[in-house]
Amino acid sequence: MNSGLGIAETSPLRYARLAGALYLFIIVAGIFNEAFVLDKLIVSGDATATVHNIRASELLYRIGFAGTIIMLACAVAVTLLFYVLLRPVNRILALLATCFNLVSISVDLSSKLSLFTVLLLSGDAAYLQSFEPDQLHALAYVSLRVHSAGYNISLVFFGMNCLIWGYLLYKSGYFPRILGILLVICGICYIVNSFAWFLAPAIAGKLFPAILLPCLVAEASLCLWLMVKGINLEKWKQRVGAS
Repeated sequence: MNSGLGIAETSPLRYARLAGALYLFIIVAGIFNEAFVLDKLIVSGDATATVHNIRASELLYRIGFAGTIIMLACAVAVTLLFYVLLRPVNRILALLATCFNLVSISVDLSSKLSLFTVLLLSGDAAYLQSFEPDQLHALAYVSLRVHSAGYNISLVFFGMNCLIWGYLLYKSGYFPRILGILLVICGICYIVNSFAWFLAPAIAGKLFPAILLPCLVAEASLCLWLMVKGINLEKWKQRVGAS
C-alpha cells in the first residue's frame, strides 16, 4: 500500500518535470531555428540571395529542419502531459486545449514541407533544368512565404490552447496563479500577432518582435517552474479527490 501511495504521489511531479524539460527543449530548438538558421539564411525580398545562402549552408538548413521535426514530436508529448496535469481542473477544457494544440502541431508540421521544398528547388536535379534560375529562386522564396503563412495559422490555434491552459493553471490551485495569467497574455499575443500578419502586414511589422516577448517570458517561466517546482502535491490530491 505504501509503495502504491508513493507512486501516486510522485507521478504528477514526474509528469510535470518531464513536461518542463521537453518544453525547454522546444523553446531552445525554436529559437535556434529562427535566429540561427532561417533569419541567417533568408534575405527579405531577395529570392536569389536567399537561395545562394541556403546552398552555401545546406547542412545548417537541414539541421534546422530536422530539429523542428524533433521539436514538434516533443510538442505532442507535452500536449499529452499537460492534459494529464490539467484534467483534474476541468476535463472538457483540458481536452479542448489538447485538440487546439494538436491542430496547431499538425498545421505547423504540414508547413514544414514548404521548407523542404526549398531544398528541392535549390538542388541540381535533372527535372529542374526546364526552369530558369530566376524562376527556381522565385519558387523557393514563395515556398518560404507559404511556410510563414502556415506557421502563423498554427500560432492562432496554439494561442487558443494557451488561453485555455492559462485559465486551467489559474484555477488549479496546485500551480501559481501568475503562471496562468502570463499564459493567457501569451495566448492573446500569439493570436493578435498572427491576425495582424494576415490582415495588416504593415502593423504586424511594427508589432514584431516586441509582441512575442511576453510569450517568451510566459513559456520560459512555465517550463522552468515545472522543472524546478513541479506541482503542489497536497493541492493536487485535493483537486483529484474533489473531481
